[in-house]
Amino acid sequence: MKKINYFLLTKSIGLYLNILSFISPKKATQKAYDLFSIPRKGKIKSDGIPEILQEAEAIALDFEGNTIQTYTWKGGETVIFLIHGWESNSARWKKALPFLLKTGNTIIAIDAPAHGLSSGIDFNVPKYAEFINHVAQRFKPQILIGHSIGGKACLYYQSLYQNPSIQKMVVLGAPSDFLVILKNYIKLLSLNSIIYKGLETYYLENYNLNIAEFSGRFFSSKISIKGLIAHDLDDTVVAFSEGKKNATAWNDALFITTKGIGHSMNDSDLFQKISTFLAED
Repeated sequence: MKKINYFLLTKSIGLYLNILSFISPKKATQKAYDLFSIPRKGKIKSDGIPEILQEAEAIALDFEGNTIQTYTWKGGETVIFLIHGWESNSARWKKALPFLLKTGNTIIAIDAPAHGLSSGIDFNVPKYAEFINHVAQRFKPQILIGHSIGGKACLYYQSLYQNPSIQKMVVLGAPSDFLVILKNYIKLLSLNSIIYKGLETYYLENYNLNIAEFSGRFFSSKISIKGLIAHDLDDTVVAFSEGKKNATAWNDALFITTKGIGHSMNDSDLFQKISTFLAED
C-alpha cells in the first residue's frame, strides 16, 4: 500500500508540474528545482544537538551572510575534514569517529548548506564546495573524507580549487554523473521536456553548471593526490557503477568493493582500511 501511495503521490506531483509548465514554464521549473534541491530532513534544532556533536567544539562561521556550522575534535597537527551527504548532518560520522580519533589527528566536520545547523534553504554541490573551501582556508586540512553527495562535493572541490594542503581523499558511496541523478528524478515524476530543458537552463544560468559535464569521473581525472574510493555492491541509493566511474578516472586511487553494508558505508572493517590508508606515506 505504501508503494502504491508513493507512486500515486509522485505521479500526481509530476502531472501538476507538467500542466503548470504549459501555463508558466519558469514557475514550473522553479518548483521542480525546489522539490529536487530542498532537503526534507537533516536539519538539527539548537535544543536537540546529538550527543556525538556535543562532545566537539562547535564553531559557527560566517560566509557571505551564510552560517556554516563546524565541529572540531582536537588532536594532532594533521586535520581530517569530514563532508556528509544529502539530508544528513555531521552526526552521521558517529560510527566512523572512534576509528578516526584513534589516528590522533584533529577531526573537523561541517554541516552542508540547508543541513544541520548551517543556514540555507536549498542544496547543490557548487554551493557546498564554497562552504568547504571557506572552512578549508581557515583550518588547512590535509585529508578530505566525503560520503555520498558529500564525496562528489569533495571531488568537485579539489578539481576546482586544487587546494595544495590536501594530501589524501576518501570518497564513500559517491555518485558520478549528475545527469543520471537528474534523469532519475525526471523519470520518478514523469516530468516533460519543458521542465527538463528548464532545469538545464536554470543550473547553467544560476550556477554555471552544465549538467552533462558535471561528472565525478571528470573531476577525478583532474585530481593528482592519493585517494581511496569505496562503494558497496548492495547500494540501493547510488549504483555501484557510479563508484567505478569515479575510480577509473582517478590515476592514484585505490578502489575498495564492499558487500552488505549498503549506502551508509558504516562498517568497522572498512573504517580500519581507511585508517590504514591514512597512515601510509
